[in-house]
Amino acid sequence: MRLVVADDLGLLLVQSRSSQFIVRDYSRLNTPKAVIVSLWRAPMESDEVRSQLTVTRPMREGQRTTNEPVTEAAMAVEAATRRIDDRDWAALTLGERIRQIEVEGYLVLPDLLTPEQVAELKAVTATWETIATDYSKSQQVRPGVEFAGGLINDLIANPPALEFLRALCGPDIILMSVAYARSEPGHPGISLHTDGQPYGSKIFGYGGSAPFLVRVLYYLDDLTPEVSPFRVVPRSHLSFHSDANPYLRFEGHPEEVMVPAKAGSAVLINHRVFHGNFPNTGDRAREMIAIAYRPAWAGPQGDVPAWDPDALAALPDHVRPLFADRNTRHWIPEGGNKPEGMKSEAPGMNPSRWEMV
Repeated sequence: MRLVVADDLGLLLVQSRSSQFIVRDYSRLNTPKAVIVSLWRAPMESDEVRSQLTVTRPMREGQRTTNEPVTEAAMAVEAATRRIDDRDWAALTLGERIRQIEVEGYLVLPDLLTPEQVAELKAVTATWETIATDYSKSQQVRPGVEFAGGLINDLIANPPALEFLRALCGPDIILMSVAYARSEPGHPGISLHTDGQPYGSKIFGYGGSAPFLVRVLYYLDDLTPEVSPFRVVPRSHLSFHSDANPYLRFEGHPEEVMVPAKAGSAVLINHRVFHGNFPNTGDRAREMIAIAYRPAWAGPQGDVPAWDPDALAALPDHVRPLFADRNTRHWIPEGGNKPEGMKSEAPGMNPSRWEMV
């Protein structure tokens, strides 16, 4: 085992031929020391080759450049652990939460589910058949679980989540999709991407073409640095630059952020923000149920399949209003310059909305 200390970088790496301790860089806190936060197990495909990989790490101002041999896994984690958003999310006011998702593109709503609710949902998901993604058998998914019924209905209509969504989007909310994903040990991570593709796509169809959409990611297991935590490039949805073309994907980004969370919490994202997740190098799976909602006016650019009318008829009253026609569009293309009945106030777009308590 080899110990590498780069104190001027705020980096400590303990590396063997088959695994390494990864550390967190505290440079953002102006503390040039580092502490070990996790054991990263990354079996080498070729120890001799990978051990010779070299990266030149960026220095803080006034520091010299150093080259050190590190594994690809260590490089990925080092980049991620420089930026970890583990703030006290419960302390945010309503206005601060709205600002966070509007400006930064993501938000954590902690404790939306009780431990009992999480356990009950995991009992349901344990019965589901899943399929592997095209990039890894360790990423298992089950799309289209909108009509699974029971606890899934309750999750779709979860009162605290809907309360925030209506404060964010207005009173009329439409459900677009519900999907399940399980990241098992060995999952390689999801590349940085957007879910919002304005002209439709092979992966998302026209569902991702809605101009505004929020995806609520309910986590049924703790997100830790080892077990596929969420990753995001804050504010990337605001960029006009060609680098932010929503059809692009990226292996990583120097300013991406790792977002840990507790089981029962939800990460909410603007569907145009670049996001993904990190590899699962732990010894357990991580389950997630993703629910997509949009404001009623913000319909897709092209038609998406209608809900099954028989399935709609069987829905309970508390969830049925959310299953409005997914092609609903409150568009006024014929509107003139001075339409009748114009209002003189619109609280939902007040600049002061970020000051709400």
